[in-house]
Amino acid sequence: MPAPEPADLLVRAATVHTLVPGEAPQRALAVTGTRITALSPEPHGLDALVGPATRVLDAPGATVLPAFDDTHTHLVLAGHSVHGVPVHQARDLAGFLGLIRERAARTPAGQWIHTTVNWQEVQLAEQRMPTTEELDGAAADHPVLVRRGAYNMVLNSAALRLAGITAATPAPPGGVIERDAHGRLTGRLVNKAVELVERILPRPALAERIDGLRAASADYAATGIGTVRDCLVPVEDLPVLDAARAADALAVRVRALVSGFATRTPEQVDGLLDRMDAWRAEGRDDDLLRLWGVKFGIDGGFEAGALEEPYQGQPCYHGRLLWEPAELVAAVDRVVGRGWRVGVHAWGDRGLRTLLDVFEEVLKHRPGLPPGTLVVEHGGLARADQRARAIALGVPVTVQHPLLHDGALAQQRAWGEERTAGIFPLREWLDEGALLAAGSDFPVGPYGAMISVWGMTTRRTTAGVVGPEHAIDRAEAVALHTVHAARLVGESADRGSLRPGALADLTLWPVDPLSCPVDELRELRPDRTVIGGRTVHGAGSA
Repeated sequence: MPAPEPADLLVRAATVHTLVPGEAPQRALAVTGTRITALSPEPHGLDALVGPATRVLDAPGATVLPAFDDTHTHLVLAGHSVHGVPVHQARDLAGFLGLIRERAARTPAGQWIHTTVNWQEVQLAEQRMPTTEELDGAAADHPVLVRRGAYNMVLNSAALRLAGITAATPAPPGGVIERDAHGRLTGRLVNKAVELVERILPRPALAERIDGLRAASADYAATGIGTVRDCLVPVEDLPVLDAARAADALAVRVRALVSGFATRTPEQVDGLLDRMDAWRAEGRDDDLLRLWGVKFGIDGGFEAGALEEPYQGQPCYHGRLLWEPAELVAAVDRVVGRGWRVGVHAWGDRGLRTLLDVFEEVLKHRPGLPPGTLVVEHGGLARADQRARAIALGVPVTVQHPLLHDGALAQQRAWGEERTAGIFPLREWLDEGALLAAGSDFPVGPYGAMISVWGMTTRRTTAGVVGPEHAIDRAEAVALHTVHAARLVGESADRGSLRPGALADLTLWPVDPLSCPVDELRELRPDRTVIGGRTVHGAGSA
């Protein structure tokens, strides 16, 4: 009988949680090439696979888990943010503006200044955004773009001029150009209005973009994330991701949803799909970078999610729908008709109800759509009848506790404590039979494997514990980032659990995340993250 082929990597650990149903924890794991080839319940049970070139990783105190998926995040924005003014470090507006002033002092006049995007105004002492006048005082000779998340901006006067925005500029459909009580611009743009600026921004050099993606993806990997589903990729950035892959700059697998937010007409949707079809025809997809589908949004976020009942203190305001339902039906139908998948942002309960109406209409036209073709992104405020509808339609949902963690105070201001506590009813979704997968929604919430698990199990936020009855246990939370996440993206055959034949995407932790004190999870990071047998974080990483 011939000797078994030596492994390229052998891991011996205290515990290997395979997440294969009914399988007891293992102690050793072997990898050949990019895939797992064997497991053993004994730490030395695979020693026969050690050859002269085998890398042996003895980690007698470590726990091994599959690498995590972040099923709703924004890697491209994270890459941009690497070079931004780090305003997320500020704790008051003086510090915030001081950081911009420092950047302006070493930036040639006339060049754009951008901020990082992962901050919330409620975390500043003043609990508000800066104004145009304040930004002018910090950097009058530069156009300044302060961005919070994907859908909120504040501009200084120079940036407003370059964007052609004046007090007379009408807000685009689904957008807000904020004005004060006297009708003067505050500099703030919300939702669709941000496109007025995005279309005139100078594009960074390709080398800078690749460098940003290298740094951002490495930081995702350092938290235990092995695959990201980027839910807002401009179609123009597909070549940038392709170039980053060619430069070996992606430390995580990427599943890209091309942004459909700028499309309004059938012709615009078709133009977007033509570019995506060209990518598919060129055979550019591989295990590292894959084009997944299109992202739309039915309503706004914290300040504009569409509600059945009015906002707190605003009896005539119910949030904003960004599409006429019939138009979104037509757009989604065009996308799935070309064989692509669709994820749609829905935050408020009216937004979710309207989206389920849209999905139901699409499914009537196309009853044979593969499972997982239509996905609800967030489904933040989901009533019992809406959950039942989504489950009956077979529609999966992505959920993001880090988004709730950072945004709870802002959401309480807009919706009140009771409705905010009802966001992400995870316990109910799971008990009722939904397919959920978890993520972060960075930059609105922090990315990271265990900060998400910590949040889903404790329901802790910047506003304290919110909706504790909706908490789930650790094994369930881990599954939302692994087994269920792989199922959501259609990759269960290759990822999500540790078994022979699966891709060798795994993480090594200094303690067992399934049994350590729960408060350790918040700051817990892996000692090593391995993707396809290659160490991308930890000892030996590139």
